[in-house]
Amino acid sequence: MEISALSVPDAWVFTPRQHSDSRGTFLEWFRSDALSEAVGHPLTLSQANHSISRGGTLRGVHYSEVPPSQAKYVTCVRGRVLDCVVDIRTGSPTFGTFAAVVLDDVDRRGLYVAEGLGHAFMALTDDAAVSYLCSTPFTPGREHGVNPLDPDLALPWPEELTPLLSDKDAVAPTLKEAESAGLLPSYRDCQALYATLRALGAPAGGAP
Repeated sequence: MEISALSVPDAWVFTPRQHSDSRGTFLEWFRSDALSEAVGHPLTLSQANHSISRGGTLRGVHYSEVPPSQAKYVTCVRGRVLDCVVDIRTGSPTFGTFAAVVLDDVDRRGLYVAEGLGHAFMALTDDAAVSYLCSTPFTPGREHGVNPLDPDLALPWPEELTPLLSDKDAVAPTLKEAESAGLLPSYRDCQALYATLRALGAPAGGAP
């Protein structure tokens, strides 16, 4: 499995090796050891989600309060999506920047999004199916969003597709509005959480 760090710190792309023959294709779409090697700790699996979206559907930018927030490992099992990781952590050296990755059923990449980062994707095909492994359960009172059409973020959604948003996402605040309202996670709190997770995930007698 090939592991690549994104330009937004604490997000990685995992590209699996695929084995094909006359019967079809086999791959390991998630490996805990590979993720632990990159992130520094295992992904605790608390919830698995699955969405099916028509072309143009835009979900996000979603995040949850830190701590505990929610880390995600995302893959597209059918069709194609454009996935964006947004650094919404106040005080981060890369605050307000994003990294965009195409997830599809050809390369079958997985995307890890650490706690405190914003996450959004647009379906580029009809019936695009996305599966997520999540580190914590969904907690409505701690879930928030930033408007994915915020012009200051300038996320690279394809112009040929009309964005289809939920009512909640359509009225979500801009990044500046969310920052002014004190709704965003801090980089300091996120780094403290990551350090705690690395210490808890270190093997007995080993270095954290």
